[in-house]
Amino acid sequence: MLNNYDKIASHYDTLSRLVFSKSQVNAQINQLKYIRENSSILIVGGGTGWILEEIAKIFSSGLKIVYVEISAKMVTLSKARNYLENTVEFINLGIENFKTNQTFDVVLTPFLFDNFVRSRAEQVFIKLNLLLKEKGLWFLVDFSLNAERGKWWKWLILKSMYLFFKVINIVDATNLIDMKSYFLAAKYQIIEERFYYGNFIKASIFKK
Repeated sequence: MLNNYDKIASHYDTLSRLVFSKSQVNAQINQLKYIRENSSILIVGGGTGWILEEIAKIFSSGLKIVYVEISAKMVTLSKARNYLENTVEFINLGIENFKTNQTFDVVLTPFLFDNFVRSRAEQVFIKLNLLLKEKGLWFLVDFSLNAERGKWWKWLILKSMYLFFKVINIVDATNLIDMKSYFLAAKYQIIEERFYYGNFIKASIFKK
Protein backbone atom coordinates (compact mmCIF):
# COMPACT_ATOMS: atom_id res chain seq x y z
CA MET A 1 0.00 0.00 0.00
CA LEU A 2 1.57 3.28 -1.12
CA ASN A 3 2.28 6.07 1.36
CA ASN A 4 2.19 3.50 4.16
CA TYR A 5 5.24 3.56 6.42
CA ASP A 6 4.66 0.21 8.13
CA LYS A 7 7.98 -1.12 6.83
CA ILE A 8 10.03 1.52 8.65
CA ALA A 9 7.65 2.62 11.43
CA SER A 10 9.85 1.49 14.31
CA HIS A 11 12.90 3.21 12.82
CA TYR A 12 11.29 6.30 11.30
CA ASP A 13 12.07 8.82 14.04
CA THR A 14 15.67 7.62 14.31
CA LEU A 15 16.19 7.85 10.56
CA SER A 16 14.66 11.31 10.24
CA ARG A 17 16.69 12.72 13.13
CA LEU A 18 19.85 11.10 11.82
CA VAL A 19 19.47 13.11 8.62
CA PHE A 20 17.73 16.28 9.81
CA SER A 21 18.66 16.37 13.51
CA LYS A 22 15.70 18.01 15.30
CA SER A 23 14.74 20.33 12.44
CA GLN A 24 11.63 18.32 11.51
CA VAL A 25 10.61 18.21 15.17
CA ASN A 26 11.20 21.91 15.83
CA ALA A 27 9.32 22.93 12.70
CA GLN A 28 6.21 21.25 14.11
CA ILE A 29 6.65 22.15 17.78
CA ASN A 30 7.01 25.85 17.06
CA GLN A 31 3.56 25.92 15.45
CA LEU A 32 1.75 24.53 18.47
CA LYS A 33 1.55 27.88 20.28
CA TYR A 34 -1.25 28.83 17.88
CA ILE A 35 -3.56 26.13 19.23
CA ARG A 36 -6.32 27.45 21.47
CA GLU A 37 -7.90 25.68 24.43
CA ASN A 38 -10.75 23.26 23.76
CA SER A 39 -9.89 23.11 20.08
CA SER A 40 -10.90 20.31 17.76
CA ILE A 41 -7.82 19.12 15.88
CA LEU A 42 -7.32 16.87 12.88
CA ILE A 43 -3.84 15.38 12.51
CA VAL A 44 -3.17 13.67 9.18
CA GLY A 45 -0.10 11.49 8.82
CA GLY A 46 1.18 12.06 12.34
CA GLY A 47 3.63 9.17 12.22
CA THR A 48 4.76 7.76 15.55
CA GLY A 49 2.62 10.20 17.52
CA TRP A 50 5.31 12.13 19.38
CA ILE A 51 3.43 15.32 18.47
CA LEU A 52 0.60 14.24 20.81
CA GLU A 53 2.93 14.48 23.78
CA GLU A 54 4.15 17.90 22.67
CA ILE A 55 0.57 19.12 22.36
CA ALA A 56 -0.17 17.76 25.84
CA LYS A 57 2.66 19.87 27.24
CA ILE A 58 0.64 22.94 26.20
CA PHE A 59 -2.86 21.66 26.98
CA SER A 60 -3.13 18.67 29.27
CA SER A 61 -6.89 18.39 28.73
CA GLY A 62 -9.79 19.80 26.76
CA LEU A 63 -8.60 19.06 23.24
CA LYS A 64 -10.51 16.75 20.92
CA ILE A 65 -8.06 15.21 18.46
CA VAL A 66 -8.75 12.96 15.48
CA TYR A 67 -5.57 11.19 14.41
CA VAL A 68 -5.69 9.80 10.86
CA GLU A 69 -2.74 7.59 9.91
CA ILE A 70 -2.57 4.98 7.15
CA SER A 71 0.15 2.91 8.85
CA ALA A 72 -1.20 0.44 11.42
CA LYS A 73 2.20 0.23 13.07
CA MET A 74 2.38 4.01 13.38
CA VAL A 75 -1.06 4.00 14.98
CA THR A 76 0.07 1.38 17.51
CA LEU A 77 3.10 3.51 18.42
CA SER A 78 0.91 6.62 18.66
CA LYS A 79 -1.60 4.98 20.99
CA ALA A 80 1.21 4.34 23.46
CA ARG A 81 1.98 8.06 23.76
CA ASN A 82 1.07 10.03 26.86
CA TYR A 83 -1.45 12.61 25.64
CA LEU A 84 -2.75 13.12 29.20
CA GLU A 85 -6.47 14.01 29.48
CA ASN A 86 -6.99 15.07 25.88
CA THR A 87 -9.40 12.99 23.83
CA VAL A 88 -7.75 11.25 20.87
CA GLU A 89 -9.59 9.16 18.29
CA PHE A 90 -7.24 7.04 16.22
CA ILE A 91 -8.29 6.29 12.64
CA ASN A 92 -6.19 3.75 10.72
CA LEU A 93 -7.02 4.89 7.18
CA GLY A 94 -5.58 6.89 4.34
CA ILE A 95 -7.01 10.39 4.44
CA GLU A 96 -8.73 9.81 1.10
CA ASN A 97 -10.89 7.12 2.74
CA PHE A 98 -11.62 9.04 5.95
CA LYS A 99 -15.24 10.16 6.32
CA THR A 100 -16.71 12.44 8.97
CA ASN A 101 -19.41 15.08 9.45
CA GLN A 102 -17.17 16.90 11.89
CA THR A 103 -15.25 20.07 11.08
CA PHE A 104 -12.09 21.18 12.87
CA ASP A 105 -10.49 24.29 14.34
CA VAL A 106 -7.01 23.12 13.39
CA VAL A 107 -5.61 20.78 10.74
CA LEU A 108 -2.04 19.45 10.94
CA THR A 109 -0.37 17.92 7.88
CA PRO A 110 3.28 17.29 8.80
CA PHE A 111 5.29 16.09 5.79
CA LEU A 112 2.12 14.77 4.18
CA PHE A 113 1.98 16.26 0.72
CA ASP A 114 5.53 15.28 -0.23
CA ASN A 115 4.19 11.70 -0.42
CA PHE A 116 1.69 12.44 -3.18
CA VAL A 117 1.66 12.89 -6.92
CA ARG A 118 -0.09 16.11 -7.92
CA SER A 119 -3.53 14.58 -8.58
CA ARG A 120 -3.63 13.00 -5.10
CA ALA A 121 -2.27 16.15 -3.45
CA GLU A 122 -5.06 18.19 -5.05
CA GLN A 123 -7.67 15.66 -3.96
CA VAL A 124 -6.43 15.68 -0.36
CA PHE A 125 -6.22 19.48 -0.26
CA ILE A 126 -9.83 19.83 -1.41
CA LYS A 127 -10.99 17.31 1.19
CA LEU A 128 -9.11 18.88 4.10
CA ASN A 129 -10.21 22.36 3.09
CA LEU A 130 -13.81 21.23 3.52
CA LEU A 131 -13.03 19.77 6.96
CA LEU A 132 -11.48 22.99 8.30
CA LYS A 133 -13.79 25.58 9.86
CA GLU A 134 -13.90 29.16 8.62
CA LYS A 135 -11.09 31.09 10.34
CA GLY A 136 -9.54 27.73 11.24
CA LEU A 137 -5.78 27.19 11.11
CA TRP A 138 -3.86 24.78 8.91
CA PHE A 139 -0.36 23.83 10.05
CA LEU A 140 1.64 22.79 6.99
CA VAL A 141 5.19 21.44 7.27
CA ASP A 142 7.00 20.12 4.23
CA PHE A 143 10.22 20.24 2.29
CA SER A 144 10.93 23.22 0.07
CA LEU A 145 13.19 23.84 -2.91
CA ASN A 146 12.16 27.46 -3.40
CA ALA A 147 15.22 29.10 -1.89
CA GLU A 148 18.00 29.41 -4.46
CA ARG A 149 20.88 29.10 -2.02
CA GLY A 150 21.95 25.50 -1.51
CA LYS A 151 19.42 24.22 -4.00
CA TRP A 152 21.81 21.56 -5.32
CA TRP A 153 22.24 19.75 -2.01
CA LYS A 154 18.53 19.99 -1.23
CA TRP A 155 17.73 18.48 -4.60
CA LEU A 156 20.28 15.72 -3.93
CA ILE A 157 18.80 14.85 -0.53
CA LEU A 158 15.26 14.94 -1.89
CA LYS A 159 16.09 12.69 -4.83
CA SER A 160 17.89 10.28 -2.50
CA MET A 161 14.83 10.16 -0.24
CA TYR A 162 12.46 9.49 -3.11
CA LEU A 163 14.78 6.79 -4.46
CA PHE A 164 14.91 5.11 -1.05
CA PHE A 165 11.12 5.19 -0.72
CA LYS A 166 10.73 3.88 -4.26
CA VAL A 167 13.06 0.95 -3.58
CA ILE A 168 11.02 -0.11 -0.56
CA ASN A 169 7.80 0.76 -2.41
CA ILE A 170 6.08 3.03 0.09
CA VAL A 171 5.69 6.39 -1.69
CA ASP A 172 4.21 7.13 -5.13
CA ALA A 173 5.64 10.64 -5.53
CA THR A 174 8.88 11.39 -7.36
CA ASN A 175 8.76 15.19 -7.24
CA LEU A 176 7.99 17.81 -4.62
CA ILE A 177 4.79 19.83 -5.04
CA ASP A 178 4.69 23.41 -3.77
CA MET A 179 1.33 23.54 -2.01
CA LYS A 180 1.43 27.27 -1.23
CA SER A 181 -0.28 28.17 -4.51
CA TYR A 182 -3.29 26.02 -3.57
CA PHE A 183 -3.73 27.85 -0.27
CA LEU A 184 -3.43 31.25 -1.91
CA ALA A 185 -5.93 30.28 -4.62
CA ALA A 186 -8.35 29.25 -1.85
CA LYS A 187 -7.89 32.70 -0.24
CA TYR A 188 -6.04 31.51 2.86
CA GLN A 189 -4.12 34.09 4.86
CA ILE A 190 -0.49 33.35 5.71
CA ILE A 191 -0.11 33.80 9.47
CA GLU A 192 3.47 32.59 9.76
CA GLU A 193 6.15 31.10 7.55
CA ARG A 194 9.41 29.80 9.02
CA PHE A 195 12.31 27.88 7.57
CA TYR A 196 14.61 25.23 9.04
CA TYR A 197 17.60 23.15 7.99
CA GLY A 198 19.07 25.66 5.59
CA ASN A 199 15.61 26.63 4.27
CA PHE A 200 14.99 23.03 3.17
CA ILE A 201 12.08 22.58 5.63
CA LYS A 202 9.25 25.11 5.54
CA ALA A 203 6.64 25.46 8.27
CA SER A 204 3.60 27.54 7.33
CA ILE A 205 0.45 28.47 9.19
CA PHE A 206 -2.54 29.36 7.05
CA LYS A 207 -5.84 30.85 8.22
CA LYS A 208 -8.97 29.98 6.30
